[in-house]
Amino acid sequence: MKVGIEDKKKLAVLGVVGAMALGAGVYLYTQLSEPSPAPATAPVIVSTPAAPVVKGSSSGPVAKNVGTTSAQLDPTLRMGPMLVTEALVYTGGGRNIFSASSVPIEIPKPIATARPKPLPPPPPVIPQGPPPPPPIDLKFFGTSSLENGHRQAFLLHGEDVFLAADGDIVQRRYKVLTVSANSVLVEDMTNNNRQTLPLVGH
Repeated sequence: MKVGIEDKKKLAVLGVVGAMALGAGVYLYTQLSEPSPAPATAPVIVSTPAAPVVKGSSSGPVAKNVGTTSAQLDPTLRMGPMLVTEALVYTGGGRNIFSASSVPIEIPKPIATARPKPLPPPPPVIPQGPPPPPPIDLKFFGTSSLENGHRQAFLLHGEDVFLAADGDIVQRRYKVLTVSANSVLVEDMTNNNRQTLPLVGH
């Protein structure tokens, strides 16, 4: 009788263990065979700029921005508001940047011309000859007559006095050519310059 009871207990324990093993196997099978759920996508939030708060207004601060998803955006072109905007007339006191004739542009006139007037041409250069020879440094202040009727001239050079007739050379430079009563013709032999020396005092 004891042997039969012990066999029943063992069978009951084996049945419980087998049921647990079967349940665990089914659970594992279902967990492995089901596909993993896709990660949830976060909604796209488009923030709009906050309206400025006017000082002194009693309305208080503006409410926080409300996010807008891409599904709420409407890309449809609305002609009504656009036509109203185009029909607005500019009434400001300044210059309309969208109109070329709103305020005439005054271009300042130049004080002076950009290109200066050309200067008049210089006067033509008149070619000049060689400078005149220096004057003969002799003074004629009198004559004397020789026995043959020829005259001699008294010539003064500085403090030196010379008595010369026709053809005589004074100071190794001046040749007396002609002696007359009131003048003497003298030649400077260094430059072939001839001058008539008047009588001093006449």
